Amino acid sequence: MNIHEYQAKALLRDYGAPVSDGRVVMRAEEAKTAAGELDGPLWVVKAQIHAGGRGKGHFKEAGAGEKGGVRLAKSVEEAAEEARRMLGRTLVTHQTGPAGKEVGRIYIEDGSGIARELYLALLVDRVTSRISYVCSTEGGVDIEEVAASTPDRILSFSVDPVTGYQPFHGRRIAFALGLEGKQVKQCVSLMGTLYRLFVDKDMDMLEINPLIVTDEGDLKCLDAKMGFDSNALYRHADIAALRDESEEDPKELAASKYDLNYIALDGEIGCMVNGAGLAMATMDIIKLYGAEPANFLDVGGGATKEKVTEAFKIITSDDNVKGILVNIFGGIMRCDIIAEGVIAAVKDVGLKVPLVVRLEGTNVEKGKEIIAQSGLNVIAADDLSDAAQKIVKAVKG
Repeated sequence: MNIHEYQAKALLRDYGAPVSDGRVVMRAEEAKTAAGELDGPLWVVKAQIHAGGRGKGHFKEAGAGEKGGVRLAKSVEEAAEEARRMLGRTLVTHQTGPAGKEVGRIYIEDGSGIARELYLALLVDRVTSRISYVCSTEGGVDIEEVAASTPDRILSFSVDPVTGYQPFHGRRIAFALGLEGKQVKQCVSLMGTLYRLFVDKDMDMLEINPLIVTDEGDLKCLDAKMGFDSNALYRHADIAALRDESEEDPKELAASKYDLNYIALDGEIGCMVNGAGLAMATMDIIKLYGAEPANFLDVGGGATKEKVTEAFKIITSDDNVKGILVNIFGGIMRCDIIAEGVIAAVKDVGLKVPLVVRLEGTNVEKGKEIIAQSGLNVIAADDLSDAAQKIVKAVKG
């Protein structure tokens, strides 16, 4: 689960990390009052969406101005006007894709004098299963280009979970970033604070870009992005309360309410599979035979008829889906339950695209019998390869 910048800044502030004072605005008429509560003389007006690259982004609608989603203002009135221009419009960045995201919140904060821009992140290293620090002297809006063209400018190392964070970790980062004097001590303290916050809240990503050295020579977190382990949210009611459902894919949101593991993709063949490994194999073999999967969908080992029905509805709600492949290996999950769910869903929402069903395992004959007697126009498959070839052929004619 991701949260907005202003929410991340509030968490950083609670843990004692240095951030600018700011106010969130959800209605244009609130912007002038919010800006007036800050000291100035420079204000930064930031669109709040769950995507990076806001500074280099652009708005779709006419009248939003040519500037991106991060703007400077030199007066309260100018800050309020910039907020009004951005609210309700669609911001497109390299992370949103061409569809963009509608801006429903604006964050106005005090401006900062910037002497240097640095990059810092904490994340879970999937190779070592440890928390890793990633830092670079090349912070700011072009960090992706740095990673692609000059990866030697990026330092990355993991922390042994037995010892946890130690001051030498912070000093290593400080020296890599070229910090000196009081900045080294500030860095050691800040890195420990961020590590504690990361662990306390079960994060999987914390990015500060940029981490700046101010004109006064102090460190400050000028931007913040945070991602949390969704499986651990039951332990963090305060974090779960920060969820902004308007930023999520409606299909993924609907799937989460039925405990379905669903991720929307860009292909044309919808997949409904039980088991993450089998789902990945199904997606791979669809690509092998020349098509692209429209989703990852694992209905789980103990899915009910109702969950299968909802899964089918979610797949068919995607306008990109030109065909559907149901691939079930019945172990804990019974094939007859899947068959009943598919039939119920088809009768409920209709079937406008080709449907291939491959069943194997527990109660497979009963499941095939249920589908055969349903009267539905379903293409039966004997194995995974056969199923993939049949759905690709049906979609591509």
